[in-house]
Amino acid sequence: MKTIIKNFFSTLIIFAFVSQSFAQKQSPPAGGTPKDFKLPAKTGKTLTNGLRSTLVQYGALPKVNVQLVIKTGNVHEAANEVWLADLTSLLMKEGTASMNFKAISKKVAGMGGEVNINTGIDNMSISGSVLSEFAPDLIKVIADMVMNPAFPASEIDRLKSDLKRQLVVQKAVPQSQASEKFAQIIYKDHPYGRTFPTEDMLNSYTLDMAKNFYTKNFGAKRSVIYVVGKFDEQAVNAAIDESFSKWTPGPEVSYPPATPTRTNEIAMIDRKDAPQTTVILGTPTLTPKDNDAVALQVTNSLLGGSFGSRITSNIREDKGYTYSPFSTIQNRKGVSVWYEQADVTSKDTGASLQEIAKEIKRLQTENPSKEELEGIQKYMAGTFVLQNSNPGGIIGQLNFLDMHGLDDSYLTDRVKNIYAVTPEKVSQMTKDHFKYEDMTLVLVGDKKLLDKQIKMHEEAKKLK
Repeated sequence: MKTIIKNFFSTLIIFAFVSQSFAQKQSPPAGGTPKDFKLPAKTGKTLTNGLRSTLVQYGALPKVNVQLVIKTGNVHEAANEVWLADLTSLLMKEGTASMNFKAISKKVAGMGGEVNINTGIDNMSISGSVLSEFAPDLIKVIADMVMNPAFPASEIDRLKSDLKRQLVVQKAVPQSQASEKFAQIIYKDHPYGRTFPTEDMLNSYTLDMAKNFYTKNFGAKRSVIYVVGKFDEQAVNAAIDESFSKWTPGPEVSYPPATPTRTNEIAMIDRKDAPQTTVILGTPTLTPKDNDAVALQVTNSLLGGSFGSRITSNIREDKGYTYSPFSTIQNRKGVSVWYEQADVTSKDTGASLQEIAKEIKRLQTENPSKEELEGIQKYMAGTFVLQNSNPGGIIGQLNFLDMHGLDDSYLTDRVKNIYAVTPEKVSQMTKDHFKYEDMTLVLVGDKKLLDKQIKMHEEAKKLK
């Protein structure tokens, strides 16, 4: 009996080994080609005070997302007022003339949702998601929050203390230090080049300064309300009319024009004995409105902007210099910047830069294979469609179109345009827009090691 059992388990082990080996040799089935994205039908109107609305019926669940976007943010801060927009929004979050934030939160929770205020570089927003039947009620709450903020004087010292703690934490992070320096070099004295305030700035902010920022930058003309999900359109339109028609028009939409600087400057920030170096390498590039914007995005994904990209495969998988490198195209109003960011082991900083340079210059001289490009295209097309599979994603895309002055075809033709990019086009885009020798380089790490390795960066510029 023992012999039979032993032979039985031996057979099972052999069978499992053979099955596993066979499975490992099989190629997975080919993925399907993502379908074109179909933008749901939308309706909209403009109130007499300038407020615009965009309504989209979407999905089957009885829920609705509402987001009021105001075209202001850190971009409208003066040089000595960095994060004043953040303080203003935090004060607004404390409540209205009739309800504090606790009461607002409780009221919206009773609708099956929540409400938030967010401050960005170019936009500020008040948003929430509730059960469909409560869409008009949520619109009224959001209108009250933006039109009648209480600005409680009793909370300003606490909120300033919160911002100071946040400042200390963020300034201690090497990635934040690198991003701040990179923005300073690229955007100089423009608000886009100002990332962090000083503690003295935060200490100087008063309630009147926050109120003044609100008065100068908030109003109906700068605002768009998005409603996406399942809802009664007639009731929603009535709620928008009733709640927002008396809001002051406020200022026109206006952004200070930015001109990014193209430079091969090298900046180093010393972190004594740091085991890693944070690297940011980048350059100004095409904006979403430019003709070759999609081709640039495909090129970025192949070069460094996806997990299977060339730079990631090289310095992460092959060399083991870093864990999570990535490249991206950062879009601001009217300007865009491409950059590669990685946290690499200190001793391999120079070697990492050389490998990044090699991948860029190889793509300039050799077209990618059709198979490699198709893999990237499937990834981008599939991700794009997935990103638009919920109401929040739809609002994000509609706001992106509005922010950058794009028409609907940017979305509806996007999958088609991704697949229209050829291997030859990718190589040409790399030649035209990814010139390693003209890129800004920021390094945050142990300076005594960086001084020895920066020569490898200079050598990489000369690679053919």
